[in-house]
Amino acid sequence: MDIKVLSSIFEISANQWNSLMVEPHPFMRYEFHAALERHQCTGKKFGWLPQHIAAFDNDKLIAVIPVYEKYNSYGEFVFDMAWADAYHRHGLEYYPKWVCASPYTPVSGPRVLIDSNYNYQEVFSSLIKFNIEQIKDQSLSSMHYLFTSDEDTKILEQQGFMRRLGCQFHWSNNNYKNFDDFLTTLTAKKRKNIKQERRYAAQANVDIELIPGNIATETQLAAAELFYKKTFDEKYGTATLNLDFFKEIANTMGEQLLLIMAKRDDIYIAGAICYQDDETLYGRHWGCIEEHDHLHFEVCYYQGIEYCIKKGLKNFEPGAQGEHKISRGFLPRKTWSAHWIKHHDFSLAIQQFLQNETKGMEYYFSDMQSRSPYKK
Repeated sequence: MDIKVLSSIFEISANQWNSLMVEPHPFMRYEFHAALERHQCTGKKFGWLPQHIAAFDNDKLIAVIPVYEKYNSYGEFVFDMAWADAYHRHGLEYYPKWVCASPYTPVSGPRVLIDSNYNYQEVFSSLIKFNIEQIKDQSLSSMHYLFTSDEDTKILEQQGFMRRLGCQFHWSNNNYKNFDDFLTTLTAKKRKNIKQERRYAAQANVDIELIPGNIATETQLAAAELFYKKTFDEKYGTATLNLDFFKEIANTMGEQLLLIMAKRDDIYIAGAICYQDDETLYGRHWGCIEEHDHLHFEVCYYQGIEYCIKKGLKNFEPGAQGEHKISRGFLPRKTWSAHWIKHHDFSLAIQQFLQNETKGMEYYFSDMQSRSPYKK
């Protein structure tokens, strides 16, 4: 097995990369990472330099891990800024580091693609060992695998990585016939609140459109990109995605892109950008140019739930954080990341930190579970 580091995804083809995919996970597709790189959403400008690990057997690509060299912690959603600050206070450099992730995407899933004709654990273990040697040999502080699957997390732990626990809030489709059927499973108070929120949103006199990416017009994509950027501007963040990126993925993977748009007087005033695969809807970005009571909940949550029921999708993941999602039917779900720290003393300190943090997170997770809006 010949293992290489690719400084650009364009060193291999889409067919090579995607042939390794068992599931159509949108954020692991070649098209997603390629569009990010082509339109400078990753790269030097935002501190995400491609360093993808690729394994070949007689020139045949048999495995790939999307890895980025990072000079900041922006867009990761697994927060290690305190670690970076501790390094800085001790006169050490935390950046650059390596991160295995789908940029700007807090979605759990596979983090390595391996040809099904090969032993998954053996190949992944070999790639991890190569990965660690690269960290040791270069001016890199650490390696981080973000939002890993259960299987990948276990393999990484076996190779000396430290597990970190996170929490998100997801909705599950219990074979509901329609939205009202879903409401019947909630307590009377929560059911009443949701109905009231939907009535308030309806009073804004807006039309809701669900637009698959592969038929979205440039006007619709431009409106979605405007809403996305406006949200970042209002929150003093950095909008890293751009219209050319959205136009490309609408063309190359449009069947997995979904726009949920609100229109008033023939003008788009709000919208959410979502992705989907065979089982799950992923809510990613929201924005608006007009404020209306509860329109955010309608576009970002209730329309998504209705869509999942109609299409038979099993899950709806509306993004990171957000305890307010519980009362709207989203329950806590554990997420994982795995970390390897080169500096011995800092590795021990971070391990102790994670042990203490995990205890707190387990308590938080139990507390969130106890607030379930569903009937006992």
